[in-house]
Amino acid sequence: MLSEILSKSPIAAAFPDLLVGNENADDAAVYRINDTQAIVATTDFFMPIVDDPYDFGRIAATNAISDVYAMGGKPFMALALLGMPVGKIPVEAIQRITAGGQAVCAAAGIPIAGGHSIDSPEPIYGLVALGLVHPDRVMRNDRAQAGDVLILGKGLGVGIMSAALKKGELREKAYEQMIEVTTQLNTPGPDLAQMPGVHAMTDVTGFGLLGHLMEVCRGSNLKAELRFDEIPILSAARHLAEQGYVTGASDRNWASCEACVTLPREAPAWHRKMLTDPQTSGGLLVACTKAAAPAVLEVFRAQGFGKARVIGELAAGTPAVEVR
Repeated sequence: MLSEILSKSPIAAAFPDLLVGNENADDAAVYRINDTQAIVATTDFFMPIVDDPYDFGRIAATNAISDVYAMGGKPFMALALLGMPVGKIPVEAIQRITAGGQAVCAAAGIPIAGGHSIDSPEPIYGLVALGLVHPDRVMRNDRAQAGDVLILGKGLGVGIMSAALKKGELREKAYEQMIEVTTQLNTPGPDLAQMPGVHAMTDVTGFGLLGHLMEVCRGSNLKAELRFDEIPILSAARHLAEQGYVTGASDRNWASCEACVTLPREAPAWHRKMLTDPQTSGGLLVACTKAAAPAVLEVFRAQGFGKARVIGELAAGTPAVEVR
């Protein structure tokens, strides 16, 4: 939402070293500091989506760092953002939240070097994440080309699983699957940014697959075709979606892109819910040439992203998405 508001007053023209600002709702800001280095800066925080404090900290940290990877950057430092209802949550629980964030940052090879805390009505945790990228290797969401294929790095369905969790109806194995996917760092990003034929990249988060794909289409002035049967879906999420579990954000996401999306008439309702399901720490969405696709998939799989798939392609045309 903030990126949409700020996009009404772009400032890039006044700051030539600001390589990526608020002009296209991209994942992070990028500022060139010399001919070989640019800083990637982003922040993200939210209220708990799981009950376990440690898991909450891990998910929030992974989600925040993901935007650095999505820009092709390598994270080098983070700052913690902490809001807690003082006196209402045990200190031990707060320590577990921050420990979860520190564990993820340690896995990413970066320190939490400081931060800020406030007294807030609800628990809030997240990070300011900073990274470095070569100015010529910045991965934007508006540089896709006609003929590119689309590759998604993680399975969809986190929002649907969260909805079931809130109702106390998410089984233990499904919870484990949810934690596994939401705490998996999107480490392929910097390697993909170095590859010839990789033109654009973003991560699929709160606006769902359709929302973030439409950002790619609008920014690149292209239309997309998705093959629903090729889209990776978390096994537990599919079962829950078929039973009718959904988040309120899914309907809001659909309302924002409905005019530009065509679904098969015979598609069951849960297909649309899955395509607009808000993801937390979702997968990278990559636009690359067909020739580069096998190498891109190999990078994903070598780093533990076994669900990565080619899910569609892009073509010249009015920005829109057709699902087959």
